[in-house]
Amino acid sequence: MAESVAGRVFSVLDAFVDAPVTLRLTEIARRTGLPVPTALRMVRELVAWGGLERGSDGSYRLGTRIRTLGAAAPCPRGLLDTALPALRALTARTGGHADVVIPADGTALCLVTGARLPPHATAAGKVLLAHGLLPAPAAAERHTPRTLTAPGRLAAHLARVRAAGLAEAHEEHRLGELSVAAPVFRSGTPVAAVSLTAPTTARSPRLAPAVCRAAATVSRALDEQG
Repeated sequence: MAESVAGRVFSVLDAFVDAPVTLRLTEIARRTGLPVPTALRMVRELVAWGGLERGSDGSYRLGTRIRTLGAAAPCPRGLLDTALPALRALTARTGGHADVVIPADGTALCLVTGARLPPHATAAGKVLLAHGLLPAPAAAERHTPRTLTAPGRLAAHLARVRAAGLAEAHEEHRLGELSVAAPVFRSGTPVAAVSLTAPTTARSPRLAPAVCRAAATVSRALDEQG
């Protein structure tokens, strides 16, 4: 029996499981076993729906619609419950505000407070951008004089964030505010960020190791859950 259209669409989405952040059409076709013209039709339908996004280099990545659906699932509640002990310890150790942040509808959603953060101007948002959990903003809004908005400089900055496994934002979202964040992984895949917000009078060299340890603790707890 021929595979249904829905089955082909699902197979295209499945191609991104355990895959790089972006895939080219030929790789999607190879992973799904679909002829390239058929894969292209499915990809175009998913792009139109918002399930995939096409990059400037012609490659594809999971789109905002998929991430929004994922954020609406029960898993964020479980993630928050898992992260809370580490967040409380981080807050007590540093005096800052600790949160766990996930991608949601193009923004960085804080699970503790429910606040939505501009990705390019906050440490947690930068982590999500750097690991491909959020799309790069088409036009980055300037929140303070220190907000990084130039596309080339922002891309280079995010590459350093990904390599370092740590992001900082000094008065880029609000004056007088410093944020530090590190990625949270589940089975080796980035899924969220642990974030710490504090006044700029705080010493970021002291905060950064504490944030990294908290993110690693949450990652281990998620892996132990299976």
